[in-house]
Amino acid sequence: MGHDLLRETSIEDAPLVPARILNEYTYCPRLAYIEWVQGEFEESADTLSGSLRHRRVDQEVGGFPGEGDAVSSEDGSSIHARSVMLSSARLGLIARMDLVESSGSEVIPVDYKRGRVPDVPGNAWEPDRVQLCAQALILRDNGYQCTQGIVYYSSSKTRVTVNFDESLVNTTLNLLDGLKATASSGKIPPPLNHSSKCERCSLAGICLPDEINLMIAANEGRSIPQEPRRLVPALKDSQPVYVQEQGAMVSKNGDVLQVKKDGSVVQEARLLSLSHVSVFGNVQISTQLLRELGDRGIPVCYFTYGGWFAGLFSGMSHKNVELRREQFGLAADEARSLRQSAEFVYGKIKNARTMLRRNSPDTGKGALAELSRLALQTRRAGNLESLLGIEGAAARTYFSRFGTMLKPKFQPGFDFKNRNRRPSTDPVNALLSFTYGLLVKDLYLTLLSVGFDPMMGFLHRPRYGKPALALDLAEEFRPLVGDSVVLTMVNGGEVGPHDFVQRGGASALTAIGRRKVISAYERRLNTEVRHPVFGYSVSYRRVMEVQARLLSRRVVGEIQDYVPFVTR
Repeated sequence: MGHDLLRETSIEDAPLVPARILNEYTYCPRLAYIEWVQGEFEESADTLSGSLRHRRVDQEVGGFPGEGDAVSSEDGSSIHARSVMLSSARLGLIARMDLVESSGSEVIPVDYKRGRVPDVPGNAWEPDRVQLCAQALILRDNGYQCTQGIVYYSSSKTRVTVNFDESLVNTTLNLLDGLKATASSGKIPPPLNHSSKCERCSLAGICLPDEINLMIAANEGRSIPQEPRRLVPALKDSQPVYVQEQGAMVSKNGDVLQVKKDGSVVQEARLLSLSHVSVFGNVQISTQLLRELGDRGIPVCYFTYGGWFAGLFSGMSHKNVELRREQFGLAADEARSLRQSAEFVYGKIKNARTMLRRNSPDTGKGALAELSRLALQTRRAGNLESLLGIEGAAARTYFSRFGTMLKPKFQPGFDFKNRNRRPSTDPVNALLSFTYGLLVKDLYLTLLSVGFDPMMGFLHRPRYGKPALALDLAEEFRPLVGDSVVLTMVNGGEVGPHDFVQRGGASALTAIGRRKVISAYERRLNTEVRHPVFGYSVSYRRVMEVQARLLSRRVVGEIQDYVPFVTR
C-alpha cells in the first residue's frame, strides 16, 4: 500500500487501525502517532527502497481458496491472492496483505520486508511478527483458518515462519489497545532517549527526538549525557523552481516539469526533486501538472509580476488538527500569546545586533548597547502594544545604522537613509522588500507542512491577506537571511543600477534583477550554520524547518519554551 494511510471507517465511524501502523507503534509509539494521528510522513532512502520492492506485491492478483486460479510467487510457492485488503470491525483493524498463500484448509499471510533476517530469537523482528499476527487475526475474523505466517526478508531472500501462539496473539492485542488509547489521548508519546532506532528513521527530522529531550531536560534543570545528533541531512534534497518567463507555459512530461516559451523548452526539473514551484506574473500551469503536484504534496506559489506573494495552491490540507486547535487557543490567550511573541522579537533584535557588530565598521557602542537593552525589555513587556513599541524602537535603531554596513563607494546609487516600502523608493529598500517576501513565502510553506495555519499569528494579528504566523517566525530570520542577502549582493557588486526601474519616485527590480536576487537568496538558504542550541551544522533552510517544528511542540505543550534561533 506504499505510504498512503488507509482511509477507513467501521460501522460506527471509528478509525480502523492499519496493521502497518501497529508495526510502527511496536517499534516506536511516537513514530506511529506522528504518522497516523498527525498525518506526517517523509520519504528516506530506506522507505523509497521498500516502496520499490513492494511494487509487484502491491498489484492485486488472484483470489482466495475457491475464488480464483492460483498464481505463483517469486520463490515458486503456491498462492491464491496478492495485495489483499481485509478488515475486522470487531478488532478495529485493517490490513493490506502482500501475499496470501494456501496450505490445505489454511491460509498463510506473507509479509515482504526489505532488510535481512535479523539475528534475534525466532529470526524475525517483533514489529514484523506483530504486524503479521494482526493480519492473521483479521483473516480469522473473516472466517479463515490461520495458525502461521511468513516474513520474507528480501535482502536475504529468506522466508521466516512465524507461529501465532497465544503469547504472540496476546502481545498483539495488548499493543493494539495501547495504540488506540494513545491515538485517542491527544498527547504525543515522548521521544526515544538517544536510541539507535532514530538514526535510520525517515521521520527523525519531524520528531526531533534529541532536540526535544534536550529542551525538556533544560526546562527541568537537568543535563543530558549526550549531545543532540544531527539525524537529518544538512541540506534538503528537494529544491524550489522559480518561473519568471512572461507568457510561459508550465506542464509535465512524464516525471519532469517543463517550462515552455514560444513552443521551446526553456527550463526543466524532475518532479522528485521539487520542494515547491513559484511563478511570477503571467505564467500558465497545466491542470495535469497541478493535479500531479497536488498528489505529491508540492505547493505552487503565485507572485505578482513585481514580486508580491499573492496566493498558493496545494493538495489536501494537513491532517494535524490538534496542532491547529492548540494554535488558535494560544492566539486567543493574551498572556501566552504575549510570551511567545516576545521570543520572536527577542530573536529579531539579537540577530540585528549581531549583523551590525559583524558588518559595520562604524556602529558605535551606543546602537549596540541600545539593542541589547531593548532585547532584554521584550521579556518584561506587559502587553502586545508595549512589545510592538519595543520592536519598533529596535527597528529604528537598527536601520539608522544599516547604511554603515553598505559599501556605496563601490556601488554608486546604493545609499540607504531609512527603511521604506509600498513602494520602495530606492534600490536597497527594493532589495529588502523582495527578499523579505521570499522569506515569508518559504516560512508560509514550512508552517503549512508542519500543520499550522500560517494566517493565525501571535505577534502579528490576523488581517485579510496577511500570513500572520509566517510574519511572526520571519522576525528572527530577517537579519540573518534577508538583510544578509542584500548586503552580500550590494557589497559584492552582484547588482547594479541597471537591475532596477525607477518610476514616479519608486524603485523596483527588473526581471533580470529578480533572478539575481533569487539566486543569492537560495545560496543563503543552502548555507550551513551551526545551531546555537543543538550544536550541529545544517542549512538555513533546514534551520527554518527545525524552528517551525520546535514552535509546534511549544504550542501543543510538549516543551515549555520556544527558543529563537540566535547566532553569536
